[in-house]
Amino acid sequence: MKQAIIIMNPSSGKEEAPAFVDSAAGLLRAQGYETMVKETEAEGDATRFCAEACAAGCELVVSIGGDGTLHETINGFEAQAHRPRLGIVPLGTVNDFARALHIPLDPPLAIAALASSRTRRVDIGRLNGRLFANVVAAGPLAETLSAVSSEDKSRFGALAYFKEGVKDLLGRPGHPFVIRYDGTVWEGESPLFIAALTNSVGGFERLAPDAAVDDGLIHGFIVKDLSFFRTLTAGLSLLRGHLQDHKDVIYFTAKQVSVSSPSLAGTNVDGEEGPLLPLELDILPRHIDVLVPEPDAVTS
Repeated sequence: MKQAIIIMNPSSGKEEAPAFVDSAAGLLRAQGYETMVKETEAEGDATRFCAEACAAGCELVVSIGGDGTLHETINGFEAQAHRPRLGIVPLGTVNDFARALHIPLDPPLAIAALASSRTRRVDIGRLNGRLFANVVAAGPLAETLSAVSSEDKSRFGALAYFKEGVKDLLGRPGHPFVIRYDGTVWEGESPLFIAALTNSVGGFERLAPDAAVDDGLIHGFIVKDLSFFRTLTAGLSLLRGHLQDHKDVIYFTAKQVSVSSPSLAGTNVDGEEGPLLPLELDILPRHIDVLVPEPDAVTS
């Protein structure tokens, strides 16, 4: 019999995750899966559960939770000879990876999509030896984004990040960076560097409109120091999907990127606080098979 493991974060989705587990497990059993539910209790649990599923030869791993749960789950695929297909039931505030793959943000519809026979092979990023699904940000603004409260995320969604970002940029100098990408070196000051794998970053689905989940590229954005009025124009560019064309933004694509600084700087990885600089980034092309809805499925 086919085997599936559901990895569930009970605190996701305003603690509604347990309510969706029975429905997901029932659907998978109806699809012929012997299904086990694993509930996370501490940091690293989702990674360990996924690694165990790989070692056991499971056919499917389902992540029920937000971007943080998904990030941990994906790290369970690191260095595994066998990688099961990945199913996603998004319960977070932003859910960038699900947005990029057109997985429904409505949990019952996402659960129904677990019955899909369609998969998409997607790129995964590697950061200092760990995997990431969607985005790495570095600099003072990235540190601010890590500090956005759960309450603000719930109230404002993606705009919570923009609200905090604009407030932090006002009157604040950039941070000194050395950014190397595919043989090019950029040195200067910036409040924010973004390395994105998909079009959706922080809930803004057009931040990197040219990025595809399987293009084998890291999409880099170096934001220069911005005055108040330039911050507003950058925000409009972001919302309209033209950030890469803004005069105060340097945009590039690469397969390998390194980011260093002569002083301390924090990062944000897949929406959570990440390591301090320096960073070494590269791409694992089409590394994981993700279940996606059938073309005619209803999405939300």
